[in-house]
Amino acid sequence: MNFQQLILHPVIRSILALILAPVIGGLIMGLDRKVTARMQGRMGPPLLQPFYDIFKLMGKEPFVLHRPQILYTTLHLVFMMITVVMLVTGQDLLMVLLVHAFSSISLVLGGMSVRSPYSWIGSQRKIMQIVAYEPILILLILGIRLRDGSFLGSRVLANSEPLIYSMPLLFLAFICVLAIEFGKSPFDVSSSHHAHQEIIRGVYQEYAGPFFCLTEIAHYYELTIGFGLVMAFWHTSILCGFLLETAVFFFLLVLDNAFSRLPTGWMVRYMWTVPLSLALANLIWLWR
Repeated sequence: MNFQQLILHPVIRSILALILAPVIGGLIMGLDRKVTARMQGRMGPPLLQPFYDIFKLMGKEPFVLHRPQILYTTLHLVFMMITVVMLVTGQDLLMVLLVHAFSSISLVLGGMSVRSPYSWIGSQRKIMQIVAYEPILILLILGIRLRDGSFLGSRVLANSEPLIYSMPLLFLAFICVLAIEFGKSPFDVSSSHHAHQEIIRGVYQEYAGPFFCLTEIAHYYELTIGFGLVMAFWHTSILCGFLLETAVFFFLLVLDNAFSRLPTGWMVRYMWTVPLSLALANLIWLWR
């Protein structure tokens, strides 16, 4: 077995993805903080600050308010890792969506397992975020099924035509989903990773030490998943995929710094009108 065959082996590919995904996600987060600080006229933290935070959290004394938090935060990370493995091995995208939803629900249950009102409100808002973006993801997968005749992620990469050619409107709707998933304004209703919004961290409020570290690592995995899917829209060219990824990254940063947080109800109404209409229009186009 040569080196190329070894890399393409599903087990080796999964192990590499599990190791590299949080590293890539941490670098994206560090760049996010750095560029955001520059936009606000600040120096900002070092690029590697997310990794410093991880090591610092791992060294703190374990503390939980309620033991089920340990289970839920572990499940949140494990389901996110399974999502990464299923994506890199080209599994059924409907199952990928289901596993990712389990990860989000585990985070919600962890936030609701304590009596903190901030944590409860953040968890309720996280549920509303899921309600807002899940229909878009379902329509995106249905669009892939209409184009490629299969729900398998491997069929997307096997197609010689980039997804963005046949699903431009679904791509625009997907950018709105990324804004919610990454906690960008005006959709960061359940938590925020930047100090320009608030000190209270919503659904993450009652996590501390190593257990909060698990939620941060899960977020790094999620960042890698999101931008990996953006690159998959132009998988036929690494350069074009990278440029598309970079454009989306800076667009989300500008959006985050140009808008303040808006009400939860507005987020759901917006997602179920503008992005959902775009997704449905693209789906009708593919159907014809």
